[in-house]
Amino acid sequence: MHIFLVGMSGGGKTTLGRRAAANLNLRFVDTDQRVSDMMGMTVNQIYDSLGEDFFRNMESGVLIELALDAPCLVSTGGGLPTVRENVLLMQNHGVIIHINRPLDQILSDIKVDRRPTLKDGSHEDVIHEYNRHIGYYHACADYTLDNSSGYALGVARLTEMIQGLM
Repeated sequence: MHIFLVGMSGGGKTTLGRRAAANLNLRFVDTDQRVSDMMGMTVNQIYDSLGEDFFRNMESGVLIELALDAPCLVSTGGGLPTVRENVLLMQNHGVIIHINRPLDQILSDIKVDRRPTLKDGSHEDVIHEYNRHIGYYHACADYTLDNSSGYALGVARLTEMIQGLM
């Protein structure tokens, strides 16, 4: 079964997921990185030249591809769970874990210039995106991981959670 990590950009999905996968000897896939690699462009370049709808369609294609592949740990893009079909695909092919990090911590270190959905690259945009997406994360998650206590504890908790699911 796949383990899908959902949550806000800057919440720790990729950082914690990559390390937990290494700890558990699991294959790790970041959907944003996979789309970027397939297109030979950065996520920002894809957004700028082809638009968000194109990116979301590519992201859904990656999810379909992964669902048919051997189980792995998947870090999803922050907007991926806002598409109903994506949520259904994840629910049918694995377990969804919401990596929940407090908004104030995300704001303290998020690199807004690297986030294509943040129009003005401001903290107000981060807050707006958080408020738009948080309900989706809560609604689709089978489990929630509190990532408010730092990297080391976050990795340990995620690794333990996944071990318990295997």
